[in-house]
Amino acid sequence: MADSSALMSGIQLYNRKAYKDALAFFLALSPDAGSDTGELAYYLGLCYAQLERYDDALLYLEQVVTSGAVLERVLQCRFLLAVIYALSGRKRLADFELNKLLETGYKTASVYAAIAYVAWEQNDTDKCLSYYMKSLETDPDNLSSLNGMGYVLACEKRDLTKALTCCKKAVAASPRSAACLDSLGWVYYNLGLMKEARHYLELAAKHAHGNAVIAHHLELVKKAGDSA
Repeated sequence: MADSSALMSGIQLYNRKAYKDALAFFLALSPDAGSDTGELAYYLGLCYAQLERYDDALLYLEQVVTSGAVLERVLQCRFLLAVIYALSGRKRLADFELNKLLETGYKTASVYAAIAYVAWEQNDTDKCLSYYMKSLETDPDNLSSLNGMGYVLACEKRDLTKALTCCKKAVAASPRSAACLDSLGWVYYNLGLMKEARHYLELAAKHAHGNAVIAHHLELVKKAGDSA
């Protein structure tokens, strides 16, 4: 009989964010330990996802989705699959998983934010902004949507006042986030406020050294400042 207690030490490591140690524990479990295979697949998928070993994570998360596990766990794994597919450029697969979530009534702010992100990657700006709005209506403090909405509005040069409000709120919530700092700097750039833009973009660059998008934004700001 499957025994979840055999996984307890690994689960405790995972909950302490010791993902490498947790992964090592789960992989070392003997087949005759009597562990619950569905539970093991779930935690292996989570560990690999946290370690950004996405191809390995997909293998186990897909097992959970097709295993007949409890609905809440299936929905969580579908969402993780969608995020991984989106991050790895497999946008159609991301769309599929997100639509499956919507069909089940799993309409959370995070799902709406993920749909918005995929839409932006597919150059569907109107759909992107629509879903960021849905996300913020569901959860006004959703960090991904605050940052995403502000960044997209800045890129499209639409409603820069709203973009600034969203990005300021995102930075206040996560002041060390390179993505949020970059977005705020990019809004200031599009507002023509180069001093503020440079300040936030330089902070973003410090937190994400070598990021090509941030470096490009900062280069544009410096050029604009030099020509002023």
